[in-house]
Amino acid sequence: MVLRSDPSVAVRALRSAAPYIRMYKGKVFVIKASGGVFGDIESTRTLIEQVAILHQVGIRVVLVHGGGPQLSQIQESLGITPRMVAGRRVTDEKSMEVTSMVLNGLVNTQILGICRELDIAAVGVSGVDAGLVRAHKRPPVQVEGQTVDYGLVGDIDLIDAKVLQQLLEDGLMPVVSPVSADDKGTLLNINADTVAAGIGAALKAEKLMLVTGAPGILESLEDPRSIISYTDLAGLKKLKDQGSLKDGMLPKAKAIEEAIRGGVRRVHITSYKTPDSILAEVFTNEGTGTLVVENVSALSAAEQHA
Repeated sequence: MVLRSDPSVAVRALRSAAPYIRMYKGKVFVIKASGGVFGDIESTRTLIEQVAILHQVGIRVVLVHGGGPQLSQIQESLGITPRMVAGRRVTDEKSMEVTSMVLNGLVNTQILGICRELDIAAVGVSGVDAGLVRAHKRPPVQVEGQTVDYGLVGDIDLIDAKVLQQLLEDGLMPVVSPVSADDKGTLLNINADTVAAGIGAALKAEKLMLVTGAPGILESLEDPRSIISYTDLAGLKKLKDQGSLKDGMLPKAKAIEEAIRGGVRRVHITSYKTPDSILAEVFTNEGTGTLVVENVSALSAAEQHA
């Protein structure tokens, strides 16, 4: 005898998701996935399966990816010592060659392969394609009292999102590598969070989702349970001032602020280590990570209660 599973569970899930599907159908989500999720094929597939559901219910998804761990691994295998300052990578000429190879080649193609398996019509692009990300080499800057030359690292001048808009109009999902270039064609390495924030602002995205190894923004770095459910730009500044934002979360905080000030309504920070974290952030009030808005007064009572 075969026992029949209870269909009411699936029906309840569909009913609860339906209002969100109606709300977000046709809207643009920019999802930035950090390189840690691409460390193995199963975690990559789990992420792309969630993205596929958003794509298939009519949400226009732009997926921006990092590749830091893969890049560090390849650098070390070539005898290049990775150097990070304030959460950002210093990039010399040899490192830039490796960066382009890893991000535009290894990681981007791996994602596209899984998209094909899941029947997502995806197209890989980089910041160089069609002038998507126009940038200049960052001049030496002061970081914690010392002058730092980041090398071939770029600061964004302009996001020309026409190529992404055209792909989205055609029902395609862009998969974006953050490798970019200046007006002379010199390749530049730009932080993927920064690129995702710029793209989100250029497309006036409904949501920017930063999917990382951290569970969200923590009030106390020593306590992984101290996840802040929601905050606003004032709260984000307070967290930075009190030292709650360190290392890789510093460029994320800057990207969050730039995205919101550029017109993105909501930014989510969630972990790829939490099961179905992207879907939970989109289709429930509770979510799993941290939601950042311009001002918490814009949140509904239900969201604040959750």
